[in-house]
Amino acid sequence: MLSVNSQKSQKWALIAIALFYLALVLVIPALVVVVEAFRDGIGGFLAALQSRNFQKATELTLIATAITIPLNTLFGLCAAWVIARNRFPGRALLISIIDVPFSISPVVAGLMLVLLYGERIGWLGPLFASMGIKVIFALPGIVLATIFVTLPFVAREVIPVLEDLGPEPEEAARTLGANDWQTFYRVILPNIRWGLIYGVLLTNARALGEFGAVAVVSGSILGRTSTLPIFVEQSYQNYQSVAAFSAALVLAGFGVLMLIGKAILENYYLKKLPSH
Repeated sequence: MLSVNSQKSQKWALIAIALFYLALVLVIPALVVVVEAFRDGIGGFLAALQSRNFQKATELTLIATAITIPLNTLFGLCAAWVIARNRFPGRALLISIIDVPFSISPVVAGLMLVLLYGERIGWLGPLFASMGIKVIFALPGIVLATIFVTLPFVAREVIPVLEDLGPEPEEAARTLGANDWQTFYRVILPNIRWGLIYGVLLTNARALGEFGAVAVVSGSILGRTSTLPIFVEQSYQNYQSVAAFSAALVLAGFGVLMLIGKAILENYYLKKLPSH
């Protein structure tokens, strides 16, 4: 009897610790953001969202994210396919290169792009400048920085799924006469969909919230090259707390929308599963 009571006590103690930890690092900070965003009422919140600087920052963030997600999704799928289905010299090196953005500071990544594409000191900057293309302190630099920091997510989520799946289903599909596209769409994609979805979600979250690398390559010019995370930091430093927390709430809202989309997809696929 004592052992049962002891186990129950341990269970509730662990639950209490988990809830306290979640409240401390997630729930309370989220509530603070909401309270501060509406500190001046709904009118103050809406006024902050109608400012030109906020709208430009949102536009830049969404454009960079919209470009980054399909490019890194395509790259991740191709890289995962090559790595999971082949054994070749340099395979471990390729995996290590894909993981480089995990280990390099975003600020260092931004500096690397400046040294490569800067108009005056960059290796390739003068070439692009001669063609009238501005990379650093412009949208292309922001996109490149975002692509760099989000590069590994899709590949790293899909590789283990493909390795666990094995090549047998694909070989069977080809034996039955399916072409490459039919094999991918009808055999591979349904089996890797959750890994792919999680990879895209991680890519989206990091693209929306990236600060360090983008701050270096964009120049953080308010109203021109500031993304939403940079806008939050600049507004807070300028004592515009309502604008800062309103933008932070919008960023959080984008994340929530992605989670809702994920839940809808999960529910859709679960309904398609045959009942037993």
